[in-house]
Amino acid sequence: MDLSEQTVGAATVLQVTGRIDMTTSDAFRDRMLDLLKVRGPLVVDMSGVSYISSAGLRALMLGSRQAHSGGTRLAVAAAQSVVMEIFKISRFDKVLSCHESVDAALAALK
Repeated sequence: MDLSEQTVGAATVLQVTGRIDMTTSDAFRDRMLDLLKVRGPLVVDMSGVSYISSAGLRALMLGSRQAHSGGTRLAVAAAQSVVMEIFKISRFDKVLSCHESVDAALAALK
């Protein structure tokens, strides 16, 4: 898994590439939580994510909770169909703010 980020206005876009699974979810969670603490609104660009396990879903849930308690927002963008299907099965699409594109997610965070 690779992580990179860029600032877009007041928000940060965290681009994730690869798999978010048991071996990578801790690094993903830690970076996401750090960005939420320091920079505020966060869009997780999942266009490069080929798979997310329950450990990855847990990391996103922790990010969502931290965003809510910290008075900021977290959104997920551009999830591939396989990842979106996992979100739908687990009902994470009802818990997280999910958007078709990074631009749509950024617009929703304004």
